[in-house]
Amino acid sequence: MRRSATSLLRSLGSRSFSSPATSALQEKIIAAVLFERLPVVIPKIDPVVYAFQEFSLRWGQQYRRKYPDEVLGRGEARGKGDYQIDYVPAPRITEADKTNDQKSLKRALDRRLYLLLYGSTYGAPNKKPVWHFPEKVYENEDTLRLCAESALKSVLGGLDHTYFVGNAPFAHMVIETTEISHDSTRFKRFFFKSQVIGVTKLNVGKCEDHVWVTKDELIKYFPDQAY
Repeated sequence: MRRSATSLLRSLGSRSFSSPATSALQEKIIAAVLFERLPVVIPKIDPVVYAFQEFSLRWGQQYRRKYPDEVLGRGEARGKGDYQIDYVPAPRITEADKTNDQKSLKRALDRRLYLLLYGSTYGAPNKKPVWHFPEKVYENEDTLRLCAESALKSVLGGLDHTYFVGNAPFAHMVIETTEISHDSTRFKRFFFKSQVIGVTKLNVGKCEDHVWVTKDELIKYFPDQAY
């Protein structure tokens, strides 16, 4: 008889092994969430790309079709009225950028920001607080996606302003730790992607600290000794 996905996950989540050296190996399945804020402004064009676009425009103008002046005159006169809208672009550099406020979503507007939590987590060396993504050990949820949703919900208090991208994880990693009692635990992390929707501020709880960082800043929070 074919086993259901739920029963398979439950059996994997509680699986343990023993070795002749009297040490036991346990496995735990963890659903982690890469929670990101997408860029809200168009990134600046690279100077090389800008130069190529300028060259392409000038090259194309040499061979463009020429229209009679009366046709172009009609197009220029269309839409003119007694009113005028003054457009003032919003600044790309915010106060959060100037103060390097990494708890704010109003920074690095042309980059993706990722949520990191500081506190205890599964498989951390010596059980010390480390920086990590929101996560939860799989227990009795029907799917890993529901486990990931529960992990993020426990941090934000709800999922009203979140969007999970797909039902399957996009990455996974395996880490094995050994306790003083020589018992080993293997942690299998499955990463899901979720995005901030429609807000510029979120109340993050159930952690000692949190930051919103870019991809380049992530490396500072994950040294070699961290999980």
